[in-house]
Amino acid sequence: MQHTALNLVAIAACLVAPIAAPLAAQEVEQPAPEVETDPALQAALVALDIAPVFDGHNDVPIQLRSRFNNQINGFDFADTSHTGEGDRNTMHTDLARLAEGHVGAQYWSVYVPASLPEPEAVQMTVEQIDVMKRLIARYPDALAFAQTADDVENAIAEGKVASMLGMEGGHSIGSSLGVLRQMYALGARYMTLTHSSNTPWADSATDDPEHGGLTDFGKDVVREMNRLGMLVDLSHVSEETMMDALDVAGAPVIFSHSGARAINGHARNVPDSVLARLPENGGIVMVVALPGFLNDDQRQWLAAREAEEAKQKSLFRGQPDVVARAMAEWDAGNPMPETDVGVMADHIDHIREVAGVEYIGIGGDFDGMPTGPVGFEDVSGYPQLFAELARRGYSQVELELIASRNAIRVLREAERYAAQASDRLPIETVLPSED
Repeated sequence: MQHTALNLVAIAACLVAPIAAPLAAQEVEQPAPEVETDPALQAALVALDIAPVFDGHNDVPIQLRSRFNNQINGFDFADTSHTGEGDRNTMHTDLARLAEGHVGAQYWSVYVPASLPEPEAVQMTVEQIDVMKRLIARYPDALAFAQTADDVENAIAEGKVASMLGMEGGHSIGSSLGVLRQMYALGARYMTLTHSSNTPWADSATDDPEHGGLTDFGKDVVREMNRLGMLVDLSHVSEETMMDALDVAGAPVIFSHSGARAINGHARNVPDSVLARLPENGGIVMVVALPGFLNDDQRQWLAAREAEEAKQKSLFRGQPDVVARAMAEWDAGNPMPETDVGVMADHIDHIREVAGVEYIGIGGDFDGMPTGPVGFEDVSGYPQLFAELARRGYSQVELELIASRNAIRVLREAERYAAQASDRLPIETVLPSED
């Protein structure tokens, strides 16, 4: 695919007429508004004005639960910059920073812990869908509930953030295709097949192998998601599960918040063997901003710190103060490696090299991690990432593809597949015996 050269659009400075100074009885020239002079940032802003970011993963819903017990009538989403208290981080997301970050569409993750028994996980998922729908409804001038690609484009055209829902983990459906269908009816438009542990039908990247990928039922889950038009999300799953899902899927898959394993060897990231299959499938990797998945030095640092903490706890059982002092000394002598947007761009570079620019998106994982990279600590920082890509020679067309055009294309292709499969009956499975 040929791409046009980067078109840098000059931003004209506003001319401010002199005004009368009432006390000095003389005209005082007002300073002109500050004009952005960094060509790369100018290029990023031009691209994001045309194609605002469609982010694949944000954890505001679980913040609403953990901080406010889903009681949001007094919650101000316009500005959450004052939410940090005690050991809690300040939230990464609010309406002001979404606007500053040029975010036009967002998948809100209705995550629930994978440790929950499945019946409780189903209930909590519905509660998280409910709280996010209520939050969206409270801000009709800024947010728009979206279920289709057309909804997304219409919301962006109206200057609103198109708000879609994604389930993070197959435990949210309780091993039931009936529940899956009802989650779709409630508005869920993607499901991550696992979270941090295996489901009864799919292996996770961060659990011991149990099924060798997808079970037969797991493959039916993928087929039914395709039939409905729900995106299959392969973040968090094992490489074998990725491969099995790609074998079965008739519609494009997504990785809602992952990186390239060749750059950072974390099991949560996508290996080249899978990246190479994306052009055939049409899916996208929405590159995550979580530093531990980006910077391999930081991943190794975290592993070393966890090992040291485990050692200290074994040496000083029941003495948390002693362990805390020991870890403070370790931290002082072993500063955490810094991660900036350049490392995130390295992942994008690699995916472009292996799969192509048409198979890349952005999935920040904000409000699901302590902080993002330096310069991209919250949702206001997307322009800094795109400026880094512009410095690396990405064209305006490529920036627009990564920002949102690829994500919209994948959603539309999933809808097209579902429309073509509309004559297929829902997949039925044998319900467990009540005896």
